[in-house]
Amino acid sequence: MRTLRFLLEKEFKQIFRDKGLLPVIFIMPVIQLLIMPLAANFDVKNINLAVIDHDHSGYSQQLLAKIGSSGYFRITANTASFPEAMKQIESEEADIIIEIPANFEEQLIKEGAGPVYLAADAINGTKAGLGSSYLNTILADFNSEIRMKLLPQQANTGIDIRSSDWFNPYLNYRIYMVPGILVILVTMVCGFVAALNIVREKEVGTIEQINVTPVKKWEFIMGKMIPFWIIGMIDFTIGLLIARLVYGIIPVGNLFLLYGFLSVYLVAMLGFGLLISTYSDTQLQAMFVAFFFIIIFILMSGLFISVDNMPVWGKVIARLSPVTYFIDVMRMIVLKGSGFNDIKIPLLIEIVFAIILNGWAILNYRKTA
Repeated sequence: MRTLRFLLEKEFKQIFRDKGLLPVIFIMPVIQLLIMPLAANFDVKNINLAVIDHDHSGYSQQLLAKIGSSGYFRITANTASFPEAMKQIESEEADIIIEIPANFEEQLIKEGAGPVYLAADAINGTKAGLGSSYLNTILADFNSEIRMKLLPQQANTGIDIRSSDWFNPYLNYRIYMVPGILVILVTMVCGFVAALNIVREKEVGTIEQINVTPVKKWEFIMGKMIPFWIIGMIDFTIGLLIARLVYGIIPVGNLFLLYGFLSVYLVAMLGFGLLISTYSDTQLQAMFVAFFFIIIFILMSGLFISVDNMPVWGKVIARLSPVTYFIDVMRMIVLKGSGFNDIKIPLLIEIVFAIILNGWAILNYRKTA
């Protein structure tokens, strides 16, 4: 333990002497956590709408007014024909076309139904799908209002659907994204810095001095890992404070449980970074290898796309990543207030990751003396 203490003193001195490293470790995650949740938003608003109103009746004007006041659409063009509206789509001045046929109001009154045609630019599939869904909802609501006016007795019959949204009642996308982004920032800081750690010793030539000392391999790896484990804890705590003060996200679950899972996760990710470092000969090589894997971890972790929606091979890759489990657990504890029984399987998996990655790093570290 005395040897390990000296190694830790050495590592902390090296970290605080490097004036360029400190901003990367502490300031960069803060700035990213302040900016990224504001940009990483899948809520689709300000959808440009081209209108073709062949009817120009009271009901068609009411429908367009309802669409415009929804807050999701901007009516950017009123055209006389479908080819003119398509030109708006082709020039990217409109995202969706809505065409109201002639005799729309007359059909509504006489037949109780009136067709409306929608066409969406599906290059951006998310925007087209959500935009069309919003329009369908507005049209269904407008249809209910018309039925209430024309057929009040029939309008009162039917199924009364009431729904409630748990854990995020206002469907605020930031509440969903901030916990996941915090996990990614901690992963990037610890993963990248740990990957560069042993390689830096190789490049400056101090690794040979360490190799001729009686320092054991596990002591060397632990000495490299513990300082950045502490830094990861500090970064995570700062992130939780920002989430609370800036975004109003207060963890519902037990913080001790959250930090317990985090402590195991950091051991796993630091072991992963140190494993890369033992295989690399230069910092540039370690940086690119770490970047390759961390990008895969981010994209396949369920941060943006649910793992359940991935193909089978994608699910396999996702489940081989420690990041996937921590993002799930982070959202479960922070937003749902999940307890130990809910996270015990992911915790066990993270422990397995930690043992394998750190054991591999210790075995692969070549000590010549």
